[in-house]
Amino acid sequence: MLLILVLLGALITVPLGDRLGLPAPVLMTLLGILMAVLPFVPDVNVPPGIVLPLLLPPLLYAASRGTSWRQFAAQWRPIFLLAVALVFVTTAVVAAVAHALVPGLPLAAAVALGALVAPPDPVAATAVAGRLGLPRRMVALLEGEGLFNDVTAIVLYHVAIAAAVTGTFSWPGALAEFALSAVVAVLVGLGLGWLSAKLMDLLGDATLQVGLSLLVPFVSYAVADELHGSGVLAVLTCAFYLADRTLDADDVMGRFAARTFWQVVETLVTGVAFGLIGLELHAVLGVEADRVGPLLGWSAAVVAAVVLVRLLWLLPAAWVAKKTEGRRHEDSEIPLSWRETVVMWWAGMRGVASVALALAIPLTLADGSPFPERTAIVFIAFAVILVTLVVQGLTLPWLVSRLGVQADTAAERELEKRLAHAAAKAAKRRLREIDEAEDLPEEVLEQLNRRMLGLGPRLSPEAGEEERREAYEARARRAALVRRVQGEMLSAARQEVLEARRDPRADPAVVSRVLRRLDAWSLR
Repeated sequence: MLLILVLLGALITVPLGDRLGLPAPVLMTLLGILMAVLPFVPDVNVPPGIVLPLLLPPLLYAASRGTSWRQFAAQWRPIFLLAVALVFVTTAVVAAVAHALVPGLPLAAAVALGALVAPPDPVAATAVAGRLGLPRRMVALLEGEGLFNDVTAIVLYHVAIAAAVTGTFSWPGALAEFALSAVVAVLVGLGLGWLSAKLMDLLGDATLQVGLSLLVPFVSYAVADELHGSGVLAVLTCAFYLADRTLDADDVMGRFAARTFWQVVETLVTGVAFGLIGLELHAVLGVEADRVGPLLGWSAAVVAAVVLVRLLWLLPAAWVAKKTEGRRHEDSEIPLSWRETVVMWWAGMRGVASVALALAIPLTLADGSPFPERTAIVFIAFAVILVTLVVQGLTLPWLVSRLGVQADTAAERELEKRLAHAAAKAAKRRLREIDEAEDLPEEVLEQLNRRMLGLGPRLSPEAGEEERREAYEARARRAALVRRVQGEMLSAARQEVLEARRDPRADPAVVSRVLRRLDAWSLR
């Protein structure tokens, strides 16, 4: 019942956030807090070993679907300098602070805490940033930072947890494990990506392909983990491979179905993760009721360390990266001013990855004794997540407005215009090729030319000459009227077919087949 309520909350917070002007992750966090304080909410013991394999693969796969490997390869320097290196710095600082403040907290456990709060969440950051009209280069850098920081932080986390559980640690062994984990993950991701692409071609049907895409991230994670590789990096590699290798220009229904499906998965899994915050926090408060004061003090110190380290790192790192990168590319993805860098700093919210890593901390060590200060680590981690997500998430729009950071709409319109021109030219070129090969009838050729005349302005209002734009706008108004009336006609047709379901003499299979064809026609 609790799971159903959490999933329902995940769905409700999306339209509620749109009405209130708040990101859904922030509302889900507030819902988690509400669940934590309700007296009738029971303690739910989630086995730590199943948290990461269940939550991370679909979330990472969904987050990486809208990006490409080439985009990250083009900006690997800023991602490494502003993102990946920052994970190591944040982990080290947080570990030092926690180890000094929390009595009885071993260094390895403190490093695990630092690793799990180090990576900003790509889902939360882009959900917030996407609503604010930020420059595309900043949103792309936030996405890249979130994805690759997750990979780095999770590998560090596993090394630290293994050291804490076994009581042994070796720097050479840790570095070798880090390198081996990355190599195995990339090989597994590429291999399963190749196999998945072949299977998708074999399946053909969009429904079956989407079903396979649901299995791919879980299989990638499980196989890499079984071979002592990074499951997160394997999922990311596989997703990038499939994004590059399964580009079928005519697979319209497949793209539509996959996009809708993965938006639903991302919403529901995120809801479960943040619902678990409330449930776990309820249990932690019950165990640690006698030292809430010290826990709040330790949490405040760690939150301050996380937030300040990001600022102190980004300001000089952005300057250095801009100086080095600017010599190579004028259109570098580095933030162009201190204002954009400050927005990047404040957009570093923690989220689902930190939740999953906190919940995945083992209950016991190798000798069977309790994991040292596990409840304190979970409490501090949740404090970092809540403060950064709620406080920064709610104040980021105000900060962006005050600093005047906005997208370069002129450049975006110019790119849109160029793409529209290129698409229109490609369509006309293909029409000429077909006419030369098949000698199309004159009336068919004239009709197709008329249709293609408005393709450029349809794709971009800026495309085409002024007269053509005006003509297109007039046609668009007529087309809008036709679509409205046609939509009502098709709605009546669908309603008539649906009414046939109530007729006991009507075969449901035939009704469904006719309705499916009518839906397909309606989409066209």
